[in-house]
Amino acid sequence: MKHLLIVFALIFAFSCKTEPKDYVTLSGKITNKNSDSLLVRSRTYSKTISVEEDGSFKDTLKLETGMYNLFDGEESTMVFLKNGFEIDLTLNTNEFDETIEYTGLGSEHSNFLAKNALLNEQLLDIDALSSLNMEGLKNELSNIETKLTEFYDANPEIDSSIIGNLKNQLKPMLGSYERFLAGSIALKEALPKGAPSPSFEGYENIKGGTTSLVDLKGKYTYIDVWATWCGPCKAEIPSLKKLEKEYHDKNIQFVSLSVDDGRGYRGATKEESAELAKEGWKKMIAEKELGGIQLLAPKGWQSQFVQDYKISGIPRFILIDPDGNIVTPDAPRPSSTKIVEMFKELNI
Repeated sequence: MKHLLIVFALIFAFSCKTEPKDYVTLSGKITNKNSDSLLVRSRTYSKTISVEEDGSFKDTLKLETGMYNLFDGEESTMVFLKNGFEIDLTLNTNEFDETIEYTGLGSEHSNFLAKNALLNEQLLDIDALSSLNMEGLKNELSNIETKLTEFYDANPEIDSSIIGNLKNQLKPMLGSYERFLAGSIALKEALPKGAPSPSFEGYENIKGGTTSLVDLKGKYTYIDVWATWCGPCKAEIPSLKKLEKEYHDKNIQFVSLSVDDGRGYRGATKEESAELAKEGWKKMIAEKELGGIQLLAPKGWQSQFVQDYKISGIPRFILIDPDGNIVTPDAPRPSSTKIVEMFKELNI
C-alpha cells in the first residue's frame, strides 16, 4: 500500500506540473508618461501596449527570442525578451536612461542592456571626442573599445546572443564615430579658434531691415543655422529658448539663421518658391514664439557665409567672440550640458 501511495503521488505531481509559458508577461509603471501607449518592435514584430492614466501597464506578448525596441512616444530603449519571461519595469521619463529598471524572471538581460546604453553615452561623448585631434581620437576610440569589451566579458550570465551581437557591432560602430568626428575635427582645423570669422552682410531680419555680422560685434554671438523643415533643428527649439532666457542679460546674443530656400514647393518658379519659403519662415517664428535675432540667408545653402563655414548638414551651431573671431565653428547644441560649460569657461 505504501508503494502504491508513492506511485499515485508521483503521478499527481507530474500531472500538475506547470508547462512553460509560451508568451512574455510585460508590466510596469511609468512616471511622467509621454503617451498613452508603449510600442514593442523589431524588424519583424510590432505590438502596442496601452498605458493607463496612472502610468501602469500590463500585457502579454508571444514572440521570438531576441532584442526588441521599446518606444514610449518620445524615447526608446532596448529590451531582451523570451517567451516565459515575466518582466516588470519602472521608469521616470524625466531621466529616461538613468531610471529605467527591470525586475522579475529574465530581467537581468534587459538591465544589462540599460547599463550598456548608459556606458555608451558616457564613453561616446561627441563634444569631448570632437575636441581631440585625429591621433587623440584614434587613441580614445581604442580605449573605449577595450572598456566596452571588458564590460561585455564581465557579464557571463547574460544571454550569449546579446554579447555576441554587441561584440560584432563594436568595431563598425566605433568606425562610424571615427568617420563622423573626423569631419568635425577637420572643420576646426580649417576654421581654428581665434581666427577671424567668415562674415555676412545685409541678411533679412524678421524685425525689419537687415543685419550684418559686423553689427553684432561687442558680444559673444551664438548662431543656430536651421530650416523650418528640419526635424532635428525644431527639436532644439525648446532648449534654445531656455538658453536665451537664462542668458538674456549676459554678454551674449543668440542668432537663428534660416537656410530656407524654397526647395520642395513643386510647380512654383524659383522666385515664387523663395517667397513661399520666406512666408513659411515668418509663420514658424510666430507660431513657435522664437526669440533672439532671426535672420534669413538670402541664397539658402548657397549663401557665402554658409559655404565658408562648410555647412552641409543642419542644425549647426557656431560661437563667435565679441571681436568677431571664431570660438568654435561647431559649438555644442542648446540641449547639451556642454554649451553651458563652455559659456562658464568664457565667463559669459
